[in-house]
Amino acid sequence: NTDKIGTVLCTGNIGSSKEMQENVRVMGQQSIYVVRGELEDTDSEDKPLPEYITCKVGDFRIGLIHGHQITPQGDLEALSMWQRKLDVDILVYGSPHVHGITEHRGKFFINPGSATGAYDPNLLGSQATGVRPDGTTIPAFMLMAVQGSNAVVYVYQEIDGKADVGMSEFKKYYDREEDDTSNKE
Repeated sequence: NTDKIGTVLCTGNIGSSKEMQENVRVMGQQSIYVVRGELEDTDSEDKPLPEYITCKVGDFRIGLIHGHQITPQGDLEALSMWQRKLDVDILVYGSPHVHGITEHRGKFFINPGSATGAYDPNLLGSQATGVRPDGTTIPAFMLMAVQGSNAVVYVYQEIDGKADVGMSEFKKYYDREEDDTSNKE
């Protein structure tokens, strides 16, 4: 049942088929944001997907990129550059295909992972959490509940054929000029 999901953020690599894009669209009741990954056909007759998108959910400004723009993959300083470029509180990115949540300098970086457990040649032989020896990742996705400046992220992953759910909570840090509770005269 997806009727409680208000916004869907998809980091790309869903392909160019209208059927797959429609499958993503039916999950969200209000807003669907999809960015272009490495696998989308940029020569398609359809309007190409954007490289990045920003949106607002609760008090959070969220940026969405695929992640192929980040070199080396998952590098926190390179991700921080995109976070500043997009001026967002949360940057959601999808490459590499390993789920994770990182706080850095009061901003949040979320990689939802790969719902299919996608193979990534860059991860072959990696000892990283969430990566199998053959370079595939543990299938995972995330749901985020936002109320105002509070967020709870639920991480769903398949481990040994069973569903495992983890949870992380965080709160938005306000800059002085955007803090509505400060005394402005």
